[in-house]
Amino acid sequence: MAGNTRNAGQSVASRLLAILAVFDEQHSSLTLTELSAGSGLAVATTHRLVRELVEWGALVRTDSGAYVVGRRLWKLGMLASDQSDIRDIASPFLHDIYGATKATVHLAIREGDEVLYLDRLAGHASVPAVSRVGSRLPLHATGVGKILLAFAPAEVQSRVMGSLTRITPYTVTSPGQLGRELARVQRDGYAQTVEEMTLGACSVAVPVRRGDGEVAAAVGVVVPRLGRERVALIASLQVAARGIERSLRETSAQ
Repeated sequence: MAGNTRNAGQSVASRLLAILAVFDEQHSSLTLTELSAGSGLAVATTHRLVRELVEWGALVRTDSGAYVVGRRLWKLGMLASDQSDIRDIASPFLHDIYGATKATVHLAIREGDEVLYLDRLAGHASVPAVSRVGSRLPLHATGVGKILLAFAPAEVQSRVMGSLTRITPYTVTSPGQLGRELARVQRDGYAQTVEEMTLGACSVAVPVRRGDGEVAAAVGVVVPRLGRERVALIASLQVAARGIERSLRETSAQ
């Protein structure tokens, strides 16, 4: 976390930024004491500024008393060109998937060791889903997450493998089993889950690559079950992914 930044001459804006800077991938939920120590501000000052950040919507106080980044701050982050561009480019293709499958459709990227959902279209079928735009979920328990994890740097894979949380009785928590799944994802070009994140929900997903071949995002669908329609779902996702990739290349060439 950030070091000591005590300075009587600090502006209010710099103190607010110092508090926000304490949050990172390893510290996404922090207590008031931790925010004070990380920002180098007195506890009383931190308490006053955090209260203002909560009132504005930049931070949210959880039931445990800790603080997490709020949706209003996330919405500002979504204006960053890399995220807004891919979301805008992908939007018509996500609607194509929805029109073809009537399933819940996701567009996601990797943020640190988690999945960040950039867009979501709710399907017709009654499928329990915990995802929403702006939410973060585990990489190892979601279809889009397994895609992003399979093509993530080795250090990310190592960290995730070292902390495989069991969310449902079907969540893969064995590093060996997950490693074999990720190898299959790399080979076959798609990932799937069966009630690993939520009971009664299955998913399939495929990668979206940039012009240099790097995986930029993942698109996936959530359905009540995977059966014979799995092949058709994967085909719809792959067609959409190729369309997004083509549009990304055209945009970068402009």
